[in-house]
Amino acid sequence: MSEELPAYAERVLEVAERIPPGRVMTYGDVAEWLGEGGPRQVGRVMALYGGAVPWWRVVRADGLPLPGHEVRALEHYRVEATPLRLTAGGDPRLDMRRARWDGSPGQDGQDGGRDEAHI
Repeated sequence: MSEELPAYAERVLEVAERIPPGRVMTYGDVAEWLGEGGPRQVGRVMALYGGAVPWWRVVRADGLPLPGHEVRALEHYRVEATPLRLTAGGDPRLDMRRARWDGSPGQDGQDGGRDEAHI
């Protein structure tokens, strides 16, 4: 693997690093925020290069933890107080309505003004 990341991969990873603790963006959200690519391209970047960034904050739209990484992801979600809910079968899932971050200031906790819908 080359030491230099493809430009698109760098941009995806930069977005992943901006997502505040306790919040998530879907693969599609990241692509939309960048204005290029799509969910599959973002997912591929995260699969290949995402280990050095908070990968657990870039998620599937259905809120299910990443298959094969559920235990590690759930540990991060609990530490960061990411909103979770239980499925009918009792399995934990992200509460996307409350956990989803749109990248706007005020939702990141940096300026103290969290969006009421995400508390």
